Amino acid sequence: MQLYDSVSIRCSRLTTQRYSTSFTLGIKSLAKRYRDPIYAIYGFVRFADEIVDTFKRTDSAELLSEFRNDTYKAFNRGISLNPILHSFQACVNTYKIERELIDTFLTSMEMDLSETSYDQLGYEKYILGSAEVVGLMCLRVFCGGDEAEYQKLKTPAMRLGSAFQKINFLRDLNADYFGLGRVYFPGIELTNFDESTKEAILEDIRKDFDDGFKGIVQLPKGARFGVYVAYVYYYALLNKISGTPSARILEERIRIPDGRKYALILKSYLRHQLNLIG
Repeated sequence: MQLYDSVSIRCSRLTTQRYSTSFTLGIKSLAKRYRDPIYAIYGFVRFADEIVDTFKRTDSAELLSEFRNDTYKAFNRGISLNPILHSFQACVNTYKIERELIDTFLTSMEMDLSETSYDQLGYEKYILGSAEVVGLMCLRVFCGGDEAEYQKLKTPAMRLGSAFQKINFLRDLNADYFGLGRVYFPGIELTNFDESTKEAILEDIRKDFDDGFKGIVQLPKGARFGVYVAYVYYYALLNKISGTPSARILEERIRIPDGRKYALILKSYLRHQLNLIG
Protein backbone atom coordinates (compact mmCIF):
# COMPACT_ATOMS: atom_id res chain seq x y z
CA MET A 1 0.00 0.00 0.00
CA GLN A 2 2.86 2.35 0.75
CA LEU A 3 4.17 1.82 -2.79
CA TYR A 4 0.76 2.58 -4.32
CA ASP A 5 0.42 5.70 -2.16
CA SER A 6 3.83 6.81 -3.41
CA VAL A 7 2.95 6.18 -7.07
CA SER A 8 -0.34 8.06 -6.66
CA ILE A 9 1.16 11.20 -5.14
CA ARG A 10 3.84 11.19 -7.83
CA CYS A 11 1.01 11.36 -10.39
CA SER A 12 -0.44 14.40 -8.59
CA ARG A 13 3.01 15.97 -8.41
CA LEU A 14 3.66 15.36 -12.11
CA THR A 15 0.24 16.80 -13.01
CA THR A 16 1.08 20.00 -11.15
CA GLN A 17 4.54 20.26 -12.69
CA ARG A 18 3.30 19.76 -16.25
CA TYR A 19 0.31 22.09 -16.01
CA SER A 20 1.63 24.97 -13.90
CA THR A 21 5.22 26.04 -13.36
CA SER A 22 4.05 28.90 -11.14
CA PHE A 23 2.09 26.70 -8.72
CA THR A 24 4.90 24.16 -8.75
CA LEU A 25 7.36 26.83 -7.67
CA GLY A 26 4.98 27.95 -4.94
CA ILE A 27 4.48 24.42 -3.64
CA LYS A 28 8.22 23.74 -3.65
CA SER A 29 8.58 26.84 -1.45
CA LEU A 30 6.35 25.27 1.23
CA ALA A 31 7.75 23.25 4.10
CA LYS A 32 8.12 19.64 3.01
CA ARG A 33 5.22 18.37 5.13
CA TYR A 34 2.76 20.51 3.18
CA ARG A 35 3.88 19.77 -0.36
CA ASP A 36 2.28 16.40 -1.13
CA PRO A 37 -1.17 17.33 0.27
CA ILE A 38 -1.20 20.52 -1.82
CA TYR A 39 -0.05 18.58 -4.89
CA ALA A 40 -3.00 16.23 -4.25
CA ILE A 41 -5.46 19.13 -4.13
CA TYR A 42 -4.05 20.69 -7.30
CA GLY A 43 -4.20 17.37 -9.18
CA PHE A 44 -7.85 16.88 -8.28
CA VAL A 45 -8.80 20.44 -9.21
CA ARG A 46 -6.87 20.28 -12.48
CA PHE A 47 -8.47 17.02 -13.63
CA ALA A 48 -11.98 18.35 -12.94
CA ASP A 49 -11.13 21.51 -14.87
CA GLU A 50 -9.82 19.49 -17.79
CA ILE A 51 -13.10 17.59 -18.04
CA VAL A 52 -15.11 20.76 -18.63
CA ASP A 53 -12.51 22.67 -20.66
CA THR A 54 -10.62 20.17 -22.78
CA PHE A 55 -12.30 16.78 -23.20
CA LYS A 56 -14.65 17.88 -25.97
CA ARG A 57 -14.68 14.64 -27.96
CA THR A 58 -16.66 12.91 -25.22
CA ASP A 59 -19.72 13.72 -23.12
CA SER A 60 -18.22 16.12 -20.59
CA ALA A 61 -21.34 16.07 -18.40
CA GLU A 62 -21.19 12.28 -18.16
CA LEU A 63 -17.46 12.35 -17.44
CA LEU A 64 -17.88 14.93 -14.70
CA SER A 65 -20.74 12.95 -13.15
CA GLU A 66 -18.56 9.84 -13.11
CA PHE A 67 -15.67 11.83 -11.67
CA ARG A 68 -17.92 13.15 -8.88
CA ASN A 69 -19.19 9.65 -8.05
CA ASP A 70 -15.68 8.19 -8.12
CA THR A 71 -14.48 10.99 -5.84
CA TYR A 72 -17.02 10.13 -3.14
CA LYS A 73 -16.39 6.42 -3.51
CA ALA A 74 -12.70 7.14 -2.90
CA PHE A 75 -13.51 9.09 0.28
CA ASN A 76 -15.70 6.29 1.63
CA ARG A 77 -13.41 3.42 0.67
CA GLY A 78 -10.13 5.13 1.47
CA ILE A 79 -8.76 4.00 -1.88
CA SER A 80 -9.18 4.58 -5.60
CA LEU A 81 -7.69 3.02 -8.70
CA ASN A 82 -7.51 6.54 -10.11
CA PRO A 83 -4.18 7.69 -8.59
CA ILE A 84 -5.20 11.36 -8.64
CA LEU A 85 -8.34 10.57 -6.65
CA HIS A 86 -6.42 8.21 -4.38
CA SER A 87 -3.96 10.89 -3.31
CA PHE A 88 -6.80 13.42 -2.97
CA GLN A 89 -8.90 11.16 -0.75
CA ALA A 90 -5.88 10.62 1.49
CA CYS A 91 -5.50 14.38 1.83
CA VAL A 92 -9.22 14.94 2.47
CA ASN A 93 -9.47 12.17 5.06
CA THR A 94 -6.23 13.11 6.81
CA TYR A 95 -6.96 16.82 7.13
CA LYS A 96 -10.74 16.49 7.61
CA ILE A 97 -11.57 18.66 4.60
CA GLU A 98 -15.32 19.18 4.55
CA ARG A 99 -17.34 17.48 1.82
CA GLU A 100 -19.25 20.75 1.48
CA LEU A 101 -16.12 22.40 0.05
CA ILE A 102 -15.74 19.65 -2.53
CA ASP A 103 -19.46 19.78 -3.41
CA THR A 104 -19.22 23.53 -3.94
CA PHE A 105 -16.16 23.14 -6.15
CA LEU A 106 -17.74 20.45 -8.32
CA THR A 107 -20.92 22.51 -8.67
CA SER A 108 -18.86 25.32 -10.18
CA MET A 109 -17.31 22.87 -12.60
CA GLU A 110 -20.84 21.79 -13.61
CA MET A 111 -21.68 25.45 -14.29
CA ASP A 112 -18.97 25.47 -16.97
CA LEU A 113 -20.88 22.78 -18.86
CA SER A 114 -23.79 25.10 -19.65
CA GLU A 115 -23.18 28.68 -18.56
CA THR A 116 -21.54 31.08 -21.02
CA SER A 117 -22.11 34.36 -19.20
CA TYR A 118 -22.87 35.39 -15.63
CA ASP A 119 -24.82 37.97 -13.68
CA GLN A 120 -23.30 39.20 -10.40
CA LEU A 121 -24.81 36.42 -8.27
CA GLY A 122 -23.73 33.72 -10.71
CA TYR A 123 -20.25 35.20 -10.91
CA GLU A 124 -19.89 35.21 -7.13
CA LYS A 125 -21.19 31.63 -6.94
CA TYR A 126 -18.68 30.52 -9.56
CA ILE A 127 -15.77 32.29 -7.83
CA LEU A 128 -16.76 30.72 -4.51
CA GLY A 129 -16.72 27.21 -5.93
CA SER A 130 -13.87 27.40 -8.41
CA ALA A 131 -11.40 29.35 -6.25
CA GLU A 132 -12.40 30.36 -2.74
CA VAL A 133 -13.14 26.85 -1.49
CA VAL A 134 -9.87 25.63 -3.03
CA GLY A 135 -8.12 28.19 -0.83
CA LEU A 136 -10.00 26.73 2.14
CA MET A 137 -8.93 23.18 1.25
CA CYS A 138 -5.31 24.33 1.30
CA LEU A 139 -5.90 26.22 4.55
CA ARG A 140 -7.14 23.00 6.19
CA VAL A 141 -3.77 21.48 5.34
CA PHE A 142 -1.80 24.48 6.62
CA CYS A 143 -3.72 24.68 9.91
CA GLY A 144 -3.32 20.96 10.60
CA GLY A 145 -6.46 20.62 12.69
CA ASP A 146 -6.20 23.94 14.55
CA GLU A 147 -9.83 25.08 14.22
CA ALA A 148 -9.30 28.49 15.83
CA GLU A 149 -6.48 29.29 13.40
CA TYR A 150 -8.57 28.07 10.47
CA GLN A 151 -11.50 30.28 11.37
CA LYS A 152 -9.20 33.28 11.84
CA LEU A 153 -7.64 32.86 8.39
CA LYS A 154 -10.72 31.66 6.52
CA THR A 155 -11.81 34.97 4.98
CA PRO A 156 -8.30 36.03 3.83
CA ALA A 157 -7.79 32.59 2.24
CA MET A 158 -11.03 32.98 0.30
CA ARG A 159 -10.10 36.49 -0.86
CA LEU A 160 -6.69 35.33 -2.05
CA GLY A 161 -8.25 32.47 -4.01
CA SER A 162 -10.69 34.96 -5.51
CA ALA A 163 -7.85 37.27 -6.59
CA PHE A 164 -5.96 34.43 -8.27
CA GLN A 165 -9.05 33.29 -10.17
CA LYS A 166 -10.00 36.77 -11.37
CA ILE A 167 -6.46 37.26 -12.67
CA ASN A 168 -6.81 33.97 -14.54
CA PHE A 169 -10.08 35.21 -16.05
CA LEU A 170 -8.40 38.41 -17.26
CA ARG A 171 -5.37 36.79 -18.83
CA ASP A 172 -7.54 34.08 -20.44
CA LEU A 173 -10.16 36.41 -21.93
CA ASN A 174 -9.22 35.43 -25.46
CA ALA A 175 -9.18 31.66 -24.88
CA ASP A 176 -12.33 31.65 -22.75
CA TYR A 177 -14.36 33.74 -25.20
CA PHE A 178 -13.14 32.59 -28.60
CA GLY A 179 -12.26 29.03 -27.59
CA LEU A 180 -14.98 28.16 -25.07
CA GLY A 181 -17.61 30.85 -25.62
CA ARG A 182 -17.47 32.04 -21.99
CA VAL A 183 -17.39 35.47 -20.39
CA TYR A 184 -17.06 35.29 -16.62
CA PHE A 185 -17.09 38.98 -15.68
CA PRO A 186 -20.71 40.15 -15.23
CA GLY A 187 -22.03 42.93 -17.41
CA ILE A 188 -18.99 42.92 -19.69
CA GLU A 189 -19.32 43.03 -23.48
CA LEU A 190 -15.97 42.04 -24.94
CA THR A 191 -16.70 44.07 -28.02
CA ASN A 192 -16.57 47.12 -25.72
CA PHE A 193 -13.73 45.98 -23.46
CA ASP A 194 -11.64 49.11 -22.89
CA GLU A 195 -9.20 50.64 -20.41
CA SER A 196 -11.87 51.84 -17.99
CA THR A 197 -13.47 48.39 -17.91
CA LYS A 198 -10.09 46.77 -17.33
CA GLU A 199 -9.21 49.17 -14.51
CA ALA A 200 -12.54 48.58 -12.76
CA ILE A 201 -11.82 44.83 -12.75
CA LEU A 202 -8.24 45.39 -11.56
CA GLU A 203 -9.40 47.61 -8.70
CA ASP A 204 -11.71 44.84 -7.50
CA ILE A 205 -8.82 42.36 -7.68
CA ARG A 206 -6.51 44.67 -5.75
CA LYS A 207 -9.02 44.71 -2.89
CA ASP A 208 -8.99 40.91 -2.83
CA PHE A 209 -5.19 40.92 -2.81
CA ASP A 210 -5.10 43.37 0.11
CA ASP A 211 -7.47 41.19 2.16
CA GLY A 212 -5.60 38.03 1.21
CA PHE A 213 -2.22 39.42 2.18
CA LYS A 214 -3.46 40.03 5.73
CA GLY A 215 -3.85 36.28 6.05
CA ILE A 216 -0.51 35.37 4.49
CA VAL A 217 1.48 37.09 7.24
CA GLN A 218 -0.45 35.09 9.85
CA LEU A 219 0.04 31.66 8.26
CA PRO A 220 2.15 29.00 9.99
CA LYS A 221 5.81 29.59 9.22
CA GLY A 222 6.17 26.54 6.98
CA ALA A 223 3.29 27.66 4.78
CA ARG A 224 3.89 31.41 4.70
CA PHE A 225 6.72 31.60 2.18
CA GLY A 226 5.11 29.28 -0.38
CA VAL A 227 1.82 31.18 -0.34
CA TYR A 228 3.72 34.46 -0.47
CA VAL A 229 5.54 33.26 -3.60
CA ALA A 230 2.18 32.59 -5.29
CA TYR A 231 0.95 36.02 -4.15
CA VAL A 232 4.04 37.78 -5.56
CA TYR A 233 3.73 35.95 -8.88
CA TYR A 234 0.06 36.79 -9.32
CA TYR A 235 0.59 40.39 -8.23
CA ALA A 236 3.32 40.70 -10.86
CA LEU A 237 0.84 39.31 -13.38
CA LEU A 238 -1.72 41.89 -12.23
CA ASN A 239 0.81 44.69 -12.74
CA LYS A 240 1.71 43.40 -16.20
CA ILE A 241 -1.95 43.24 -17.19
CA SER A 242 -2.42 46.76 -15.80
CA GLY A 243 0.31 48.01 -18.12
CA THR A 244 -0.95 46.09 -21.16
CA PRO A 245 -3.43 47.77 -23.55
CA SER A 246 -6.92 46.33 -23.23
CA ALA A 247 -6.99 45.43 -26.94
CA ARG A 248 -3.88 43.28 -26.56
CA ILE A 249 -5.40 41.40 -23.60
CA LEU A 250 -8.15 40.28 -25.96
CA GLU A 251 -5.59 39.03 -28.48
CA GLU A 252 -3.15 36.99 -26.39
CA ARG A 253 -2.53 35.37 -23.03
CA ILE A 254 -0.40 37.57 -20.79
CA ARG A 255 2.52 35.67 -19.26
CA ILE A 256 5.43 36.15 -16.89
CA PRO A 257 8.64 34.75 -18.49
CA ASP A 258 10.33 31.94 -16.56
CA GLY A 259 13.42 34.06 -15.90
CA ARG A 260 11.24 36.72 -14.33
CA LYS A 261 9.47 34.07 -12.23
CA TYR A 262 12.76 32.87 -10.75
CA ALA A 263 13.84 36.45 -10.06
CA LEU A 264 10.56 37.03 -8.20
CA ILE A 265 11.14 33.93 -6.10
CA LEU A 266 14.67 35.04 -5.21
CA LYS A 267 13.44 38.47 -4.21
CA SER A 268 10.62 36.91 -2.19
CA TYR A 269 13.06 34.57 -0.45
CA LEU A 270 15.31 37.46 0.56
CA ARG A 271 12.35 39.41 1.94
CA HIS A 272 11.20 36.31 3.80
CA GLN A 273 14.64 35.63 5.28
CA LEU A 274 14.99 39.25 6.37
CA ASN A 275 11.52 39.12 7.92
CA LEU A 276 10.29 41.91 5.63
CA ILE A 277 6.97 40.28 4.74
CA GLY A 278 4.18 42.15 6.39
